Amino acid sequence: MMKTITVRRVEPSLAKKLKQVANKEGKSVNQLVIDTIKQYLGVKKEKRFTVVYHDMDHIFGRWSDEEFEQIQGKIDSERKVEKELWA
Repeated sequence: MMKTITVRRVEPSLAKKLKQVANKEGKSVNQLVIDTIKQYLGVKKEKRFTVVYHDMDHIFGRWSDEEFEQIQGKIDSERKVEKELWA
């Protein structure tokens, strides 16, 4: 069963900062406080499937401006509507 803890004498400036950070992170103040306590105490669980691999980075690259224009031109030509087919 979950326990409820009341924290007293929270300074207004601290309460304001907690609300700002919670909003920034898309959390409630309660969840921000719980996450912060867990992190401080070292009991926060690691997220699964958050490892970022870079073993295939050499396969991917960026198009030059010339390559982009060539590819975009091909895409644009394929997107033209042939009016006689829709008449």
